[in-house]
Amino acid sequence: MGVRLGARDVSRAFGPVRANEGVSVEVRAGTVHAVVGENGAGKTTLMRILYGLDQPDSGTVVVNDRPIRLRGPADGIEHGIGLVPQELAMIGSLTLLENLVLGTEPKRGLRIDWTVARSEAEELASRVGVELPWTALADNVSISVRQQVEILRALRHGADVLILDEPTAALAPAQVDDLLQLLRGLREAGRTVVFISHKVDEVLAVADEITVLRGGKVITTRPVDELDRSSLIELIVGQHVRFSGFVSSAVIADEVLTVAGDVSLSVRAGEIVGVAGIAGSGQDELVERIVGLRPSSGRITLAGKDITSLPVDRRRAAGLGYISGDRRSEGLSMDASLADNTIAGTHRTLGRYGWLRPSAVRAYAKRVLDGYSVRYGRTSAAARTLSGGNQQRVVIGRELDRNPALLVAAGPTRGVDVLGMAYIHDKLRALRDNGSAVLLVSEQLDELLDLSDRIIVLHGGQVAGEVPGGPESRNAVGALMLGRKDS
Repeated sequence: MGVRLGARDVSRAFGPVRANEGVSVEVRAGTVHAVVGENGAGKTTLMRILYGLDQPDSGTVVVNDRPIRLRGPADGIEHGIGLVPQELAMIGSLTLLENLVLGTEPKRGLRIDWTVARSEAEELASRVGVELPWTALADNVSISVRQQVEILRALRHGADVLILDEPTAALAPAQVDDLLQLLRGLREAGRTVVFISHKVDEVLAVADEITVLRGGKVITTRPVDELDRSSLIELIVGQHVRFSGFVSSAVIADEVLTVAGDVSLSVRAGEIVGVAGIAGSGQDELVERIVGLRPSSGRITLAGKDITSLPVDRRRAAGLGYISGDRRSEGLSMDASLADNTIAGTHRTLGRYGWLRPSAVRAYAKRVLDGYSVRYGRTSAAARTLSGGNQQRVVIGRELDRNPALLVAAGPTRGVDVLGMAYIHDKLRALRDNGSAVLLVSEQLDELLDLSDRIIVLHGGQVAGEVPGGPESRNAVGALMLGRKDS
């Protein structure tokens, strides 16, 4: 098999940061080729170069064994390369069929020929083995279905190479299995897939070859049968990583949080309660009601105090900590300094007569940043100068340093690499073991199974069921996520 897509000695720098340095990758036609690495390893930059969204400073892209210059995405599409981004670019108020053909609608005279469009859509879906509700609005279907439409749209534009960026981030286990099966089907049909993922087990399940990036350089490219889970993780991070696995709480005490309403639940001191559900099942609304970002029709108590009508700052004063699932728009102020981000919510204790004391601010920020192993230059640097994993450590450090009675952790490891994930898991367990209550909302089932003492599953905005934590609950949680009672 020839090289359908690749990079030859590609380097790309952004100021002093070398995102890619001498990267060479060969993706062979008709294979699934995984690219893995920590945050900041250079995966995204490499993918942008391979699709034509960015230009290398040196080196070249290779298409069909020939060096070529891709001047933009249009060139990538012309050469049969399609990109399915992590943030799906679909218009929610349009049907799936309208999204599929948007911009390339078949015409009969001046009118769109919807009969031809539907026929083309069904023929394309049949070729890759999926069935889709073409008349449904994009807003009314699951992320899994929208993702399938994005893949079909790339194929409809002539792509026989698909670059998928973290495609399973928000999928239920059964949906992940469906996607991996779809990728196998594409490979069997002669398509080529570049699969970017943080999830080692999925990579090992579907890839033919795996390229590991670290620090902008290629560490190795190996056939999948030469690797197992532990060896791949060690290649990714450059050291052995210990994951603690499931350990139930030693001491569970009194109720700290109670929520009554459409979704009713409680969390006790010394307990991690997980919340599972496919995207759009009500997790976001639940979190927003608890932390005070959305009005609640039910009753919420924190440490015995009714906080239903309290604003966010008074809930925090009552002992609430919050790790947002969206660190860029909620968890951090990206243009503010690291110091300002770190002291947010604690700033009133660092001043006198309404004025902040600069020395106290710097000392506090440095203690938190250093204590949570954030890699930074100066406390005055903007939060956006950090990598995603280090931005998340700022949020974790700020919230956990307050030793909250209740921590609401929404997607605490979203977009975080393997080493950062293990670190955050240890911190959440330590907070629990120190007597705090933790409500963990996550799209990653393995994370919920490993960390939670019990798991509440949402489906359609309602509680579908509750199961114990631990790996043996995987099938039961997966069934409940899809609205089934069987396991």
